Amino acid sequence: MVTSPCIDVCKMEAGVCAGCFRTIDEIARWAGIGDDEKRLILAAVAQRRGRPDPEADLACNCQD
Repeated sequence: MVTSPCIDVCKMEAGVCAGCFRTIDEIARWAGIGDDEKRLILAAVAQRRGRPDPEADLACNCQD
């Protein structure tokens, strides 16, 4: 099971959440999609954060 990258910092900035770096569409779809799609979203999140490893977002240190 793929865990949500949400860190309860829900503020949209330029179309992306300041906390989890997902778009509003990705956030809305999250509960209804499978793990493969969630991994694709995490890969997009990793790119937005400038991190090459999408799994790094599963263990957020929340100090960025």
